[in-house]
Amino acid sequence: MEVTETPSPLMRPRKKTQSLSQEVVGAISEMISNGSIKPGEKLPTESEIMLTQGVSRTVVREAISRLQAAGLVETRHGIGTFVLEAQKAGNINIDPATITTMKDLLALLELRISLETETAGLAAARRSEAQLLEIRQALDAFHENLKKGVDTVGPDFRFHFQIANATGNRYFIEILSHLGAGVIPRKRLNTAELARDPQASYLDRVQREHEDIYEAIARRDTEAARAAMRNHLTNSRERLRRAQEAAESAADAQQQEKASDK
Repeated sequence: MEVTETPSPLMRPRKKTQSLSQEVVGAISEMISNGSIKPGEKLPTESEIMLTQGVSRTVVREAISRLQAAGLVETRHGIGTFVLEAQKAGNINIDPATITTMKDLLALLELRISLETETAGLAAARRSEAQLLEIRQALDAFHENLKKGVDTVGPDFRFHFQIANATGNRYFIEILSHLGAGVIPRKRLNTAELARDPQASYLDRVQREHEDIYEAIARRDTEAARAAMRNHLTNSRERLRRAQEAAESAADAQQQEKASDK
């Protein structure tokens, strides 16, 4: 179907062999995760999704059913389909709002290492050219924002989300959608400052690690993609662990100093 309307955030090219309904699920999940459609707001109508995605009504309805099964949306008869609050979504008992301390972030990074290492490998094996382009565009947005000195958390999360989307596995997509941009440590804490690492150097290093992941996925090198993702997330965990140890040592020294003054 040829579309002449202004491009919508839902519009994306697809690999023909991939499930069309899962492509629609991925597009809507991303809009929910990045806040384009907020909890309580209504999804575009079936006709609008059909137009922007170039799919049939049957595909749209299957996608909506999958989103309902994941607990991301609910359909109110005669009114429309609405995005649910995060705490109502699915059966994942992880509340992103409670991930606030260094200990929480370290635990989350341990989960991400095991989860996203495999995600990167699967993305390398399964990604389409269109999905590779989306990963590239997220990296380019990160680089542009870095040069401008503005927010890099959004494109950072988008980079990881697009890798999950390239697996074609809805569970990876749903987990990252549930966690949202708070999955990026510096969204919660100033990790560069805590690690006593200049912000620019810290983000340049993150960018290089992202490029290593991208290059492996582009080459369809599954083992290299896994290794690059593991290296990236392990480095994040180690930087944060060192920062936590430094903070604890400083607190202990302060307590000892107070005790000696008594």
